[in-house]
Amino acid sequence: MPNQQGNPNDPRSEVSKKKDHIARGDYTPTHVGKATFFLLRGIEPLLQYSILARGLGTSLIHRVGLRTLPPGLPAHSGVSLIDGLGLSPYRLILLGMAVGAAVKQNIWVTALSGEPMPVGGAVAVGILNAVFNSISTYAFLLTATSASTETEFPQPALLIGSSLYVVGILTELVAEIQRKRFKANPNNKGKAYTGGLWSYARHINYGGYTLWRAGYAMVGGGYTLGALVGAFFAWDFTNRAIPVLNEYCEKRYGAAWEKFKKDTPYKLLPFIY
Repeated sequence: MPNQQGNPNDPRSEVSKKKDHIARGDYTPTHVGKATFFLLRGIEPLLQYSILARGLGTSLIHRVGLRTLPPGLPAHSGVSLIDGLGLSPYRLILLGMAVGAAVKQNIWVTALSGEPMPVGGAVAVGILNAVFNSISTYAFLLTATSASTETEFPQPALLIGSSLYVVGILTELVAEIQRKRFKANPNNKGKAYTGGLWSYARHINYGGYTLWRAGYAMVGGGYTLGALVGAFFAWDFTNRAIPVLNEYCEKRYGAAWEKFKKDTPYKLLPFIY
């Protein structure tokens, strides 16, 4: 976690600072930390490929008496790079989700985030993503939990989950790009960004993250896993991240933030919460 003690640009209580994963108002360069983040997120899809294509870890699953899906027929897209992976269409989509998440987050850490990224924080994020991605992948492989339970392709859980994933990850990315452009204008120094997608929910980036995480899990483990993962991140954001960020914004932006809360009543997802 970043060390936020003594940061004059963060007026929050020490309790709130400890709960936050980002050092608000601190723009100290952390090249090693960001490089670590970039590397860990960049190689993580290789883990998912090893599970999907090579059955990494499935021998342990079989030893406890659980069954896994057969590999399925490889996709034939006509693109040698894709076909060379030897994955079925469903497995290709799961791998694509891991790659898409890694690309999005590496865009964020290199081009959109100005706050520090210590090495410890980068490792923690890498582990978090590897764990949640692997949960979805192994849930797909297990016959008892897999969303791929029907003979026809694509299955409803795949269609719904993929839609949530695309909408969520694009919402998160576009919202962060909009805020970055606003903050890059010297005329907006000291102002909170309240336009674009942020005018629909005050923490729309968190809402986007929740959606794509739920969608990813749904594609792997069906509706139950998707609901559980979505509920977990919604709970974390509403009980930890949003309150501590709201405290920061209240103290930093004052009346402007109060007006924003009045004009934009939704915190996480438009018309829902």
